[in-house]
Amino acid sequence: MKNIYLLIIVLLISTTSCQKFSALEKDPNRPGQVPPSLIFTNVLYNSYYSPWSDVSRWNQFWCSNYAYYNDQTYDWTNTSFNYAQLQNVKQMTAEATRVGLPVNNPYAALGKFFYAYFFVDMSMKLGDIPMTDALKGLDNTQPKYDTQKAVFKQSLAWLDEANSDLQLLINSNDNSLVGDFMLGNDLVKWQKVVNSYKLRLLVTLSKKSADSDLNIASAFSAIISNPSKYPVITSLDDNLKFTFNASTDKYPLNPDEYGKTATRNNMSATYLNTLVALRDPRTFIVADPAEAKIKGGLHTTDFEAYVGASSGESLDDMSVKMLNGDYSPISKNHYYGSYLGEPCIQIGYSELCFNIAEGINRGWASGNAEAYYINGIQASWTFHGASVAPNWDAYYIQSTVKYSSDNATALTQILTQKYLAFFNNSGWEAYRNARRTGVPTFLTGVGTGNSQRIAKRWQYPSSERTTNAVNYNAALTSQFGADTDDINSEMWIFK
Repeated sequence: MKNIYLLIIVLLISTTSCQKFSALEKDPNRPGQVPPSLIFTNVLYNSYYSPWSDVSRWNQFWCSNYAYYNDQTYDWTNTSFNYAQLQNVKQMTAEATRVGLPVNNPYAALGKFFYAYFFVDMSMKLGDIPMTDALKGLDNTQPKYDTQKAVFKQSLAWLDEANSDLQLLINSNDNSLVGDFMLGNDLVKWQKVVNSYKLRLLVTLSKKSADSDLNIASAFSAIISNPSKYPVITSLDDNLKFTFNASTDKYPLNPDEYGKTATRNNMSATYLNTLVALRDPRTFIVADPAEAKIKGGLHTTDFEAYVGASSGESLDDMSVKMLNGDYSPISKNHYYGSYLGEPCIQIGYSELCFNIAEGINRGWASGNAEAYYINGIQASWTFHGASVAPNWDAYYIQSTVKYSSDNATALTQILTQKYLAFFNNSGWEAYRNARRTGVPTFLTGVGTGNSQRIAKRWQYPSSERTTNAVNYNAALTSQFGADTDDINSEMWIFK
């Protein structure tokens, strides 16, 4: 009997050994090939930042006053790389070729945009990251790190290529893009997004404007002076935005969440108190008045009735004060009143206006900075539902708002209004602009943690210490002068 069993085992081994391992490793329950449109939809879905998330708290738009849910600490540790999405971008372009599309096709063109988008997003959290050696799988399991400068330089090149490729596709009336739930497969709008995103990157590099290798000012001017070659977003209709629905993707604050968070969240002083100080009508849309102020005789139409809490305040103190009605809750009707909410902008018109105004203010291009500044404010008002016509003249006559003849003061005005326009939109951009410019001043205190400091970066994934130690330590030493992975270290782009 043993001999019979042995013979069966030998036959099984000899039979399976004739098959290639690649055939055996395939999962019959998973498709080995998919249309590029499905991958594109997935990439697009995973590219957006949601409103009312942890990121928005770290942007100091709102606060959690209830420890069970969250706090305002900047005691960050590790974050993860995002090479999974970059692999999806790589696969998307490969699948487009497999199904017979020409070399220049919408998925390949937009793939270059997403390469820039995801690599820059990682670099802005960490600093230097693997890029050249990345996405090679088992061919390179210990990738070297590229400098942050190299990441930005390559990303700017990808965006230039994407712009040129999209123009050729538009000229040929290509309509092969499918799966785009943000811009409706409109390549004209995508080209505007690509160039508007490039302006974001150039402004982000403002501290490196003297670097002749980057030529930031000339690259910025080239876009502004040649709109036919570099079209940009021209209205709210062009916004790259995520639109919510009442079933699969409900707005994060909705009637189902009211009982959980409506009183356990409140507005932050960095954002709301700035609106109040500027007598901005967005105040009455985004927040409810502080109950204690109403009981004290103020009205819902009084700016002084709206009070935000410092993001640096002790959570215990904030909780007590919120219970006492000292702080403004998030507007219940506006944000908890439906499942649809408002779209979440990722790259939008208001930001574009302020970026152009900033570049002109810095002397990178000729143009009317004040006009872009005004357009940016009015676009943000319109997005949030504040009426421009009846309120504008009284608002803009204020010396704190009217574009200053002093260049430095005007720059602070641009940056302040950009911050206000970012409210719950565009992911990390409010924090990143404040980190770059110091505007607005983020509030700190015992509730901030991290020795009452705003963290400047995240630590690398902990796995890098063991699986890629040589390159990991080399990157730390190169950037920070020591092999210490510190969240308070200054990355290249802000030095």
